[in-house]
Amino acid sequence: MTGNIISRVALGRIYNKRESGIDAKNILAEFLHLLGTFNVRDFIPWLEWVNKITGLDTKVEKVAKKLDTFLESVIEEHIIRNNKEEYSTGEAKDFVDVLLEIQNGKETGFRLQRDSLKAILLDIFAAGTDTTYTTLMWIMAELLRHPRVMETLHNEVRGLAQGKLAEITEDDLGNMHYLKAVIKETLRLHPLLVPRESTQDIKLLGYQIPAKTQVIINAWTVGRDPVSWENPEDYRPERFLNSDIDFKGLNFELIPFGAGRRGCPGTAFAVVIK
Repeated sequence: MTGNIISRVALGRIYNKRESGIDAKNILAEFLHLLGTFNVRDFIPWLEWVNKITGLDTKVEKVAKKLDTFLESVIEEHIIRNNKEEYSTGEAKDFVDVLLEIQNGKETGFRLQRDSLKAILLDIFAAGTDTTYTTLMWIMAELLRHPRVMETLHNEVRGLAQGKLAEITEDDLGNMHYLKAVIKETLRLHPLLVPRESTQDIKLLGYQIPAKTQVIINAWTVGRDPVSWENPEDYRPERFLNSDIDFKGLNFELIPFGAGRRGCPGTAFAVVIK
């Protein structure tokens, strides 16, 4: 489901084998699987030759070619559509259309290289699919464990939808305060934060950290710190209803998306998808 949502937002539609001849779903599944595969080179660089024996390098090259072919077809399809101006009245442009405008220098004054364009699209899928899916699963699990929270959220949705003929849209999300609190509370207890890598040698709190060391921020402990949170093990979205604490990187009690310059650039997008 999350893959389809992101595909619609980023690429404009869902790509399947029946319609486009390219099985995008399986290609992206292979790609995400390889991202989670143990790579000995990440931990012991001089053992990178092991990947050739295990066949990991071959698998990566094969999937990379499939992805490149798929993304090329998507970009070409959008270029042809833009040249023919095949947009219906009121139709919104997707992420590829925006990137193509940047590539042509129409909006920013600089050109975006084709490989950079494909890399950005790949980042959207890599960073947005599994993370969104995992968070949705945690939200559903917590709602099932806490019927009171589910009922309160249900009442908020029904109250907002009352009298509306159409479905709830993105414009309505600003009025869904309890939903936002549920998302924050879920991310507090079940954060997803990717590792970092030190760019240079540094001494921190008496510890010497060499350059290119993988650094993992313990967001799980941060979100359960009793100094910052009352009854931290309790799932209680109400704690955020009258609180200024947000996950935009300014409050270090809650850092599921990181903080500072290296914070997740897709925070707003992720919250809307969830």
